[in-house]
Amino acid sequence: MCGLLGFLSADGNASQFTASIEKALPCMRHRGPDEAGTWHDDDAVFGFNRLSIIDLEHSHQPLRWGPEGEPDRYAMTFNGEIYNYVELRKELQEAGYTFNTSGDGETIVVGYHHWGADVVRHLRGMFGFAIWDTTERQLFLARDPFGIKPLFFATTEAGTAFASEKKCILEMAEDMGIDLSLDRRAIEHYVDLQYVPEPESLHAGIRRLESGCTATVTPGGELKQTRYFRPQFPAQKVAKGTEQELFDRIARALEDSVEKHMRADVTVGSFLSGGIDSTAIATLAKRHNPNLLTFTTGFEREGYSEVDVAAESAAAIGVEHIVKIVSPEEYADAIPKIMWYLDDPVADPSLVPLFFVAQEARKHVKVVLSGEGADELFGGYTIYKEPLSLAPFEKIPTPLRRGLGQLSKVLPEGMKGKSLLNRGSMTMEERYYGNARSFNFDQMKRVIPWAKQEWDHRDVTAPIYAQSKNMDPVARMQHLDLFTWMRGDILVKADKINMAHSLELRVPFLDREVFKVAETIPHDLKISHGTTKYALRKAMEQIVPAHVLHRKKLGFPVPMRHWLAGDELFGWAQDQINASQTDDIFKKTAVMEMLNEHRNGVSDHSRRLWTVLAFMVWHGIFVEKRIDPGIEQRDYPVYL
Repeated sequence: MCGLLGFLSADGNASQFTASIEKALPCMRHRGPDEAGTWHDDDAVFGFNRLSIIDLEHSHQPLRWGPEGEPDRYAMTFNGEIYNYVELRKELQEAGYTFNTSGDGETIVVGYHHWGADVVRHLRGMFGFAIWDTTERQLFLARDPFGIKPLFFATTEAGTAFASEKKCILEMAEDMGIDLSLDRRAIEHYVDLQYVPEPESLHAGIRRLESGCTATVTPGGELKQTRYFRPQFPAQKVAKGTEQELFDRIARALEDSVEKHMRADVTVGSFLSGGIDSTAIATLAKRHNPNLLTFTTGFEREGYSEVDVAAESAAAIGVEHIVKIVSPEEYADAIPKIMWYLDDPVADPSLVPLFFVAQEARKHVKVVLSGEGADELFGGYTIYKEPLSLAPFEKIPTPLRRGLGQLSKVLPEGMKGKSLLNRGSMTMEERYYGNARSFNFDQMKRVIPWAKQEWDHRDVTAPIYAQSKNMDPVARMQHLDLFTWMRGDILVKADKINMAHSLELRVPFLDREVFKVAETIPHDLKISHGTTKYALRKAMEQIVPAHVLHRKKLGFPVPMRHWLAGDELFGWAQDQINASQTDDIFKKTAVMEMLNEHRNGVSDHSRRLWTVLAFMVWHGIFVEKRIDPGIEQRDYPVYL
């Protein structure tokens, strides 16, 4: 829901930046095409694009509110949804406060007046918001615990700009004097991990407020961040007799979350793949909307689609189901648009089918539910089984383990046991970097000669691992993914790609109350009985169709390996490499060699190639200005 943009002046001349806000705001009209507005005083300028979901006739933003005797003390812009706003509103009314709207946004600003910065601990939802206190002359920024909704910022001598989308700040860069040089450390992190990790962005002068954080800034002052959300995953066992009680708690929490996530004054649909996560959400949503529509996508190539399984699930739960099949030509044509919407590249091929299924869904609904977050909360990735297979290595003295690692290096590629010896020789901090890694350092040096080894994945993961040293091995992996893969890839594409079509995506698994239950699950009920997400599967036994309950995770598989080697995308990839003006970043002859090796079957370079190609398209749009992404929103008039 919506897009916010604002500026806090360092010298009381905020009105001078009103034109900058008005110029930048249409860049994200896709986030809120229903209406727009601005507000300013001497210190602050707020701009807003609204996607109307709750309290359609009111709840206009920027929203003004104040307690008795101080009318309009606060100005707020808010992106997201607060699902417990009905309960919070009642609590605050009982405390003596009055409301001017029936929407969810006003509960935030009233709650801020009542609880101060602790308001974020009371909110159950997804959010990025800014509140300007005209009495205290302080700006308060906040993001939801998991980072579902984005918030970028940039600070210069002129002041601090903040926005839901980086491209809006780019539009203001010249007026503010923002450093738009590329951050080479962030580039290396991207190439290593296939996404730009928080709080970085590829532009040196623009950063992101981290998930689960708040920040305060006063005119001319520094932005000070505070973390309010720290996952615990407390180590504990569940007595055999009480396991079912845990499964029941999971089911109740998820059912309650879906009920709250269905709150809207517009139609809510649901994405539906062939897995347990989206099927559980859709099944529970059907209880609250008998006419629920579900949506899925796939490809014509065999083995790269869950369309048939999703259709079977839709029939089993009794919902109308809509399918979008994506062709290679559609895939290639959409890439420039997708990179523009993303702000920074994410080298995840599933972005493209998501783009098309979101486009199809928006023809029918304004809000969709989805299953993101279930794997991170409940232990769903197959890699989470690794601590079990590597447990024997933990008993081997460290020098001997290191020796086994050296031995693995001289064994022939593809030899059975080579990978096991190599990974068993390392600590978790060394071997596990999250759910995606495109290049190791040696591979990176081939295409980025200037790469520095101290800027590898451990530069990102070490501080996160330091916070989880007392957790069990599976919980440590979950903890790392919450702060890397999930917020860097999963939630970026969930927000940016759906909002590209003015479609609000809601994720009931990433709910405060669901997490309270999920973080108490012991590791032997996450990875158990030869499967992942064991506790969740047990909790859903009476809810999801039987054919889905124990299916392996597939997600949105994309035939990228075949397409880059074949006529579908090989020529397109050649053209991108030849045209890209990234010679100061990549050794383009090495990239072309990789493409030819991939085509000839020498090695599967598909993930690495896609990482480089996605960056080249992004660079062509935002740096070279060579590629026109063909975004109609750029032509929208300023209608404030």
